Amino acid sequence: MRVKIGRNDPCWCGSCKKYKNCHYSFDEKIAKIKSQGHIVPDRSMIKLPEQIAGIKESAKINVACLDAVGEQIRAGMSTEDIDRIVYETTTKMGGIPAPLNYEGFPKSVCTSINEEVCHGIPSPDIILKDGDIINVDCSTILNGYYSDSSRMFCIGEVPEEKKKLVQVCRECVELGLKEVKPWGFLGDMSEAVYNHAVKNGYSVVRSIGGHGVGVEFHEDPWVGYIFKRGTQMLMAPGLMFTIEPMVNMGGHDIVVDEENGWTVRTKDGLPSAQWEIQVLVTEDGAEVISW
Repeated sequence: MRVKIGRNDPCWCGSCKKYKNCHYSFDEKIAKIKSQGHIVPDRSMIKLPEQIAGIKESAKINVACLDAVGEQIRAGMSTEDIDRIVYETTTKMGGIPAPLNYEGFPKSVCTSINEEVCHGIPSPDIILKDGDIINVDCSTILNGYYSDSSRMFCIGEVPEEKKKLVQVCRECVELGLKEVKPWGFLGDMSEAVYNHAVKNGYSVVRSIGGHGVGVEFHEDPWVGYIFKRGTQMLMAPGLMFTIEPMVNMGGHDIVVDEENGWTVRTKDGLPSAQWEIQVLVTEDGAEVISW
């Protein structure tokens, strides 16, 4: 049971301010929206200023890793080479690669090529070829704080249909970001992502989505991309999550590699693309934390 806080008691957020001068109005607004039947975040999901500051420091490493990959990625290199770049960049900056040994994942980064949707495992035997598209998904821990983002890279001369898939997926993320506003709903973002993908003839993966992140690697809320405006969780200021739709050239069905238990592929073998950003809901909009 949550202990009721008096108006003159210290606020639950740790600001040392009186509750009535800090989060009282915030809590009242959330309670009213909850009474209307909406899903709302609890206090543990609202990132506090000191947490946000720590997460931003973690994100500096995450962004540096993806920048380093972008500078070096090319045809002829292995996905193990990408893993090395991420590991060395992360550790030199004082961080820890979040995927490494996470639930048994053996590498420091996920590398998913062409029809691989996500969670591809780097290997010295997987060599990038001219015409490949690859998602590099990087996550970092620094002083207990987590950051998470991914980018797509086109290797050499990529067919136009693959280029379009990569571009439209990026546009989906950008359009979704425009819908991240305080006191809106995750469904507002979801509908924008879904509509743009479908308008361009693509499908969106349904069973894997984004997530809350910052104090843990994966937190609530789960973030899907097939929902309608006005539904799903309330985007209250302080909520932090990833926007990371997986957009498929063909159908939305996926399969998991039976041998390694990690790599997710499109069931029809057609290409998939994913971009991921980490977003904080602010008092007047949204702030991209990692990209």
